Amino acid sequence: MFDFLSQKFSSLFSSLESSKKLTEHNIQETLHSVEQALLEADVPYGVVQTFIAAVKMDVVGQKITGALKPAEQLMMIVEQKIVEFLGGSDAAFSFSFPLTVMVMGLQGSGKTTTIGKLAYKIKKDAEKNNTVRRILVGSVDFYRPAAIDQLEVLAKQVGISFYRAQSNDPVMAAKEIMFFGRENGHDVVLLDTAGRLHIDNSMLQELQEIDALLRPSHKILVLDAMTGQESLAVAKAFDDTIGFQGAILTKMDSDTRGGAAFAFRFVLKKPIVFVGEGEKVTDLNVFYPDRAAERMLGMGDIRSLLERAEEKVSAAEHEKAEQALKSGAFTLQDFADQMAMMNKIGSLSQLLKYMPGMGLNISSEMIQRGEVELIRFRAIISSMTLKERLNTTILNNSRMQRIAQGAGVAVADVTKLLKRFEEAKQYVKI
Repeated sequence: MFDFLSQKFSSLFSSLESSKKLTEHNIQETLHSVEQALLEADVPYGVVQTFIAAVKMDVVGQKITGALKPAEQLMMIVEQKIVEFLGGSDAAFSFSFPLTVMVMGLQGSGKTTTIGKLAYKIKKDAEKNNTVRRILVGSVDFYRPAAIDQLEVLAKQVGISFYRAQSNDPVMAAKEIMFFGRENGHDVVLLDTAGRLHIDNSMLQELQEIDALLRPSHKILVLDAMTGQESLAVAKAFDDTIGFQGAILTKMDSDTRGGAAFAFRFVLKKPIVFVGEGEKVTDLNVFYPDRAAERMLGMGDIRSLLERAEEKVSAAEHEKAEQALKSGAFTLQDFADQMAMMNKIGSLSQLLKYMPGMGLNISSEMIQRGEVELIRFRAIISSMTLKERLNTTILNNSRMQRIAQGAGVAVADVTKLLKRFEEAKQYVKI
């Protein structure tokens, strides 16, 4: 998410590092480059001009102090303005229960998958607070083949209720789903509506009729972030005819340049509620304007990384890893357990994006090699016996040949793993 802008902004502000003070010339030069970066990221021209004007106003307004370095001074102002454009402190969004959500969007936006992710998040958030939510999902998308079947599969995967309406009329089916939810004590009902490849009057009329009949507590619009400025036009069409309280941007883990996310709040005056950053049901994250601004500027997002780790790794696993580190008897099994924990949190490329500057200083080729190496290491360790993992000193040549053959790698790869393990043990001792 925002990798394109992170790379652009980081290189821009690093060029100011050698400057002893901010001058009219280097400010104008940097802001011109910021303007070009935003335009390349597919931010609408009018939004870019408004943003640059707002930054200039703060600079002229003498908000710059002598306490920070020139690059830090200008970056601080740019960061503040990005947060404002993304929604600022007013961007907080929360659901109230009982909850009925009408989920809308065009075909291909990832709407049905997003409903599964949203249901999972509501369920897990409730469990953290020692609460149980009875969640029902249903679909009135009779236009896309297998859409309803897909939602049923997702419901089973998440562990929630699913209802298949008997009626083939979208409006009547929606009423049927809501009635079933109410009669069976569900305090959360998520309704998947039908989309089209493009905005058309029949779709909008259908959504209007469902909205008027059910009067859902929330209407959420799912948008494909990869469509750039087109997604803003889609959002405006939905808002003008149906209305909605917030949006979920999908495919934010792709090579999208982030322009739609940057401009959405400013153009629509509505919050981005969540962003989808993967295909798994766990890959739906709350959108925080301040954290998004930090990632745009290459500052990383340690808070989100820690939250992600807390969600993906159990307390027992964390305790076990901590004890292994404290014991001083760090084994290859512990090493394997820690790699497995890291894999739960995300791939190497995903994790680096949360680290300040790390994702920018390491090439995609290096990251890919690192990920391949981790896969190879896991295969090698899986080919070892427990005795070998606990005591690597017994790994003679014949054992290493057997392990290499079992993992489908060369003996040199086994040697490389052992070297990495010894290096890791040194860090543990420190």
